[in-house]
Amino acid sequence: MSGDESWAGPLAGVRVIDFTRVLAGPAASLALADMGAEVFKIEPPGTGDETRTFPPTRDGESHYYLAVNRGKKSIVVDLKSEEGLALVRDLAAKCDVLVENYRPGVMDRLGLGYEAMKAINPRLIYCSISGYGHTGPLKDRPSFDIVLQAMSGALSMNGEPDGLPTKLGIPLGDLVGGINGPIGILSALYERERTGVGRHIDVSLMDGLIGMLGYIAQLAFFNGTDPSRVGSQHPNLVPYGIFPAREGSIVVACLTPGFWSRICRSIDRPELIEDPRYDTLEKRRDARAEVNAIVSAFTERYSVDELVAIFTAHEVPHAPILGVSEALAQPQAVEREMVVETQHKTLGPIPIVNRPIRFTDAPQPVPTAPPVLGEHTDFILEDVLDLSPERIAALRASGVVA
Repeated sequence: MSGDESWAGPLAGVRVIDFTRVLAGPAASLALADMGAEVFKIEPPGTGDETRTFPPTRDGESHYYLAVNRGKKSIVVDLKSEEGLALVRDLAAKCDVLVENYRPGVMDRLGLGYEAMKAINPRLIYCSISGYGHTGPLKDRPSFDIVLQAMSGALSMNGEPDGLPTKLGIPLGDLVGGINGPIGILSALYERERTGVGRHIDVSLMDGLIGMLGYIAQLAFFNGTDPSRVGSQHPNLVPYGIFPAREGSIVVACLTPGFWSRICRSIDRPELIEDPRYDTLEKRRDARAEVNAIVSAFTERYSVDELVAIFTAHEVPHAPILGVSEALAQPQAVEREMVVETQHKTLGPIPIVNRPIRFTDAPQPVPTAPPVLGEHTDFILEDVLDLSPERIAALRASGVVA
């Protein structure tokens, strides 16, 4: 670390009012909090964000909630009351960004839609995250991660060729909201520097997954057919995938002719480099079974550790297949401080995944722990909204805040 140890990040001073819950929306506001924004998470009385109850829990705190709410401030407000709605409108007037992930129309019915908020704060950047977006025939349909994977085409190509499609282990259908939402918000913040006014951002999770199809979509355009499932292999690059070891398995990836040469040397088959059966990407793709058998015949003779040493020496792209705990504890993750300890109000010191983006020659403060329900209610009412202690006490007594 160097410089000002109190530096929160490049978004320090940006205030976000956060009406999100579960995963897609909280992932977006998490990214903003990681960059130093002050995020005010609005939670309903009772259980708060639904994920606070998702098992397993420890001392009443859910693993799920802890995963995507670090660095935020929690305020409990009853949005079914007029006083509660008035409070969040006052808070939105003091914020730069509003993020919500209700179904289209819900925020409008609450009187908190974009046009209503724009009238209060013309500089407000309003980001709506939903399964299908605010237009189109599916806009009112509920969506979950696996549904979005299915509707985007991503699910169809994941899995072994002779089996059923398999959903991605990471909930990318939801997490894409945590990528595209912040990109839109940051772009709008930059635009606001020139225009002085905010903007509404409509983030569709299905759009996001379709956008992530990348070259797979272009392959479908080229061939006029759907890409088939190839398991952990690549549709066009060979060898590329999981290969057997003496005990376990290992990933090997060949992307270019140069890597093919390295693989041939690493498996003691240098004569294959110029072999006319395998000397182009297309030939290796067409001879997939033969090429994979050649590589497998070598890898199955060695342990994973031995193969790592061999492929490292020959600069072959490879990796052992790590479990999550092992991945979090590996030297690269440790050196990059991807796991840090923070102080939780209820649980005490807890490990959390650190922010994934770093800034060179800048302090990297440990994120604050995910808040307990309503932890910052009084702080927000007093320090941000400038309410008197008597007014706060009255709001608490009436159940408007908690």
